[in-house]
Amino acid sequence: MNDKVNVKVIVPEISKTYDVLLPINKKMGTIIKLLIKAVHELSNESFPLFDYCKLYNSDTLQVYDWNLLLYNTDIRNGSKLILMSR
Repeated sequence: MNDKVNVKVIVPEISKTYDVLLPINKKMGTIIKLLIKAVHELSNESFPLFDYCKLYNSDTLQVYDWNLLLYNTDIRNGSKLILMSR
């Protein structure tokens, strides 16, 4: 399964963490939109459907550009990411 990475997504706004498989050949903007929908559903709609969120690396606090392919980032198996609406 070399086309996906297993990461932890931390959502501070609802105090939840999710283990997620992300496709390496998709743009970060597409991945962030999918994460917003998934977290919304998994949280029983506690997390609103935002039009825009930022995704950060929890170790470096780097914000990921929506136009980058995940493959071209530092995200690897075991990475911890933070999904924030602000």
